[in-house]
Amino acid sequence: MSSPAIDRPSRREAEVLALVGLHLSNAEIAEKLFISVRTVESHVSSLLRKYAVADRFALAALAVPPSGGRTPASRLAGLPDPRTEFIGRGAEREAVRSALAQHRLVTLLGPGGVGKTRLAGVVGDAVAGAFPGGAVFVDLVPIREDFVVQAVASALGVTERARQSLLPAIVDRLSQGRTLLVLDNCEHLLDPAAEFVEQILSACPDSTVLATSRERLAVPGEQVFPVAPLPSTTDAVALFHDRARAADPDFQADPAVIAELCTRLDGMPLAIELAAARSASLGVTGLLAAVTDMLRLLAGGRRTAGRHRSLRAVIDWSHDLLDDEERALFRRLSVFVGSFDLSAAVTVSRAGGPGTVADLLGRLVEKSLLVHVRGTPSRWRLLETVRAFAAEQLGTAGEEATLRQWHLRWAVATAAELERRPAEQPRADFHAVADDLRAALANCPAEPDTLAHQLARSLGHLAYAHRFLREAARHFARAAGHAPDPADAARDLRSAADCVVVVTNSSPAAFRQLLAAAERADAAGDGDARAVALARAVELANRFSSEPAAEIPQRRLRDLLDDAAGSGSPARQAVAAGLALARAWTAGGQWRDPDPELAVAAVAAARAAGDPVLVSAGLEAVSAAATRAGRLREAHRVATERIALLPLLPRDDPYAGPEIVDALHMAATYALAAGDLPAALAAAHRVQQDDLVSNHPYASASKLIAPLALTGQFAEAVRRADEMWTGWRRAGRPPAPWLAPPALAAALAHGLRGDGERFDRWRRQALEITGRADAEELPSLVPFLAFVDARVAVHHCRLDGAAALVRRAFDDHPQSRFTPYARAAAAELAVVAGLPDAVERLATAAPVCRENDWAMACLTRAAGRLHHDEERLVASVDAWERDGVRFERACTLLLLPARAADGRAELVALTRW
Repeated sequence: MSSPAIDRPSRREAEVLALVGLHLSNAEIAEKLFISVRTVESHVSSLLRKYAVADRFALAALAVPPSGGRTPASRLAGLPDPRTEFIGRGAEREAVRSALAQHRLVTLLGPGGVGKTRLAGVVGDAVAGAFPGGAVFVDLVPIREDFVVQAVASALGVTERARQSLLPAIVDRLSQGRTLLVLDNCEHLLDPAAEFVEQILSACPDSTVLATSRERLAVPGEQVFPVAPLPSTTDAVALFHDRARAADPDFQADPAVIAELCTRLDGMPLAIELAAARSASLGVTGLLAAVTDMLRLLAGGRRTAGRHRSLRAVIDWSHDLLDDEERALFRRLSVFVGSFDLSAAVTVSRAGGPGTVADLLGRLVEKSLLVHVRGTPSRWRLLETVRAFAAEQLGTAGEEATLRQWHLRWAVATAAELERRPAEQPRADFHAVADDLRAALANCPAEPDTLAHQLARSLGHLAYAHRFLREAARHFARAAGHAPDPADAARDLRSAADCVVVVTNSSPAAFRQLLAAAERADAAGDGDARAVALARAVELANRFSSEPAAEIPQRRLRDLLDDAAGSGSPARQAVAAGLALARAWTAGGQWRDPDPELAVAAVAAARAAGDPVLVSAGLEAVSAAATRAGRLREAHRVATERIALLPLLPRDDPYAGPEIVDALHMAATYALAAGDLPAALAAAHRVQQDDLVSNHPYASASKLIAPLALTGQFAEAVRRADEMWTGWRRAGRPPAPWLAPPALAAALAHGLRGDGERFDRWRRQALEITGRADAEELPSLVPFLAFVDARVAVHHCRLDGAAALVRRAFDDHPQSRFTPYARAAAAELAVVAGLPDAVERLATAAPVCRENDWAMACLTRAAGRLHHDEERLVASVDAWERDGVRFERACTLLLLPARAADGRAELVALTRW
């Protein structure tokens, strides 16, 4: 039988598919294709339908790289355009390749200008094909100490997700196959670079690191490879000749004279290239005389001897040959830690208009003192060694303080311009300037300053938009310190708190920042802002997952709420809405126990305020209250309303972030609670695709496991569970009670297919994930555990201990969203085991099971078995079929003599892995 035809993807869909195959996020694909994130989401959804696959991981497996040439995976991604041919070092290339085959950390060691970067790039590109997980070049020259992880994440195309920091995200990406990281210029970041490398090598056994540095990293297992200067009579001569020909195609010279010049330059490639750039005007003999004179001048000074002295001599000499305009631009460009465009050079250099500056840049490129980075628009950069020299000249000229201020003003304007761009436009330019923006802010004294405040706040928004979530929180907190007035500081602290909630889904840290925001609002005399900040702190403390009751007593929260009510004007709709939300979440007197009537009132107040973020928060209070009351269908319906609000929530504003993340996760949670498995799967897939929450090492996969297992997609459920377990262990095994139900769902999948060993193992792992020794320590978990045990017992007719299992399922536990599953499965077990209270169990379970589609279908089947009622069994079959629950449908068909053969055939197909 032929496979169904697949609609041919459009050209744009094919481009999206290829980038999905490279494991890029939706935001990264949008930037590369210059389309909006929402357009990417639409294309991914279309591709999932066309190829009939479950998620983007399966979609990635279908991606075919473009034909012809090397695939992106076989190239060293991020390698700067070399512009020139690599000359010589044949033996070194082979030796480094051999070292990489035998060691997981190889460090190319040598002084600046000796050619470590070019050698690393050439070797890395040559061996990239041996690393199917990818090979990436990371330039650490412009990176400050706190941003090593961000630099690697940017190169890998990895961003933060809610509840996940960058390092675990990088580990997760590097664990997808054999990978190579080339970390260039580690010497100014020895401690953070070494710490990062050690963490990666420990967590990612298939990853290899090739580093370049002037000092060894001192990481266990490091293989140091010293990079020597070029032999003066062979490779050095060939390099000089090649670069001189680039400056003068008719260049001719006596090889012996070139060899003598290269000897004077100690075979240092950078020195040779700088000298060769002057060959057209001076000739080799003139070059030799000039370099000899410069070396003689330096010999009597206190500068470093040896190769550093020869390189310094050539840079000194090249600088002396510049005219005044060229020298001024050269030293002023040293303020940039990364690459820069023409507009930036004009702003900072004050050397004239774009035409004048472009001409000067071209002249510096011709003299090899500046590197032209091809692209649109063109960019330029100073080599590390040359930039250090230029920075010395800037200090000598007494211009450093002035240039820092010019650089800050450029950074403020640049960040503001990037921030103003519409959300649907790509912001690829941010990565080109991010290091300079961070450096400009780092150079600002820790005191109130208008420019520093503007830059810190813009950087907070830009970092958040690019999903550097923890960095965004730090920038907003720093903005509060630079704020020129307390009102601005209060706004900054609220933004920082929002980022913290997105990152951690936890309230204590955000709670403290909101209290600080309230203090600053009070200092500004803004009672309304104080009321809003205090109300938000109370809401978060009783809402999010840290359960901070011991740390933040309810009495204190009530006092804070009274304080908030006395601070602001209830006539202001935003204040009224914030207070209404806080009252709703606090009225129950315990964590996540909102009052249902006050929750409805909070939604009304939020709608009156016209704030969809507050409306979403109010709707969650309604859902939470409904869940506590056992009204699971209502909770599910209201969660669907929250999803409908998502298009109204600004995705790049931290204010909306907590609601976006929570709405996505809770939509899947409430759909599962109501037994609406198609909706649960759809919501879980949406979590997988959203750039704020997708690609988490374990959280995003966890949402799929239970609905997959309950619908009978056992192989996929177990695959996802293994992925979740591996990601959780790789993240350091943090206690995560919310992962226990997915782990038990994996146990269910194994149990229903008869694998007792794996069933027992996953039951144990479910407890391990919680960090508790016994399920009784986590009462909310007991119903789902009882459900799994009862359902497996029914399927395999393991009736010993049935009565105890049934009692456990029907015990009074705190209201749980899994209670319907437990009581439906236990009632059926009572019927199958012939327990005397089976009829009573069915009747007792009915009210709870009416809140859950799966439970009602199961209870209908149990009643059909008890009364030998084929009509009820057929109704159960129809319910399973309607919801796509194939395994349970097949099990029910076995109870209908006329259709039992179909049931057996389907069960065989579903349990064959």
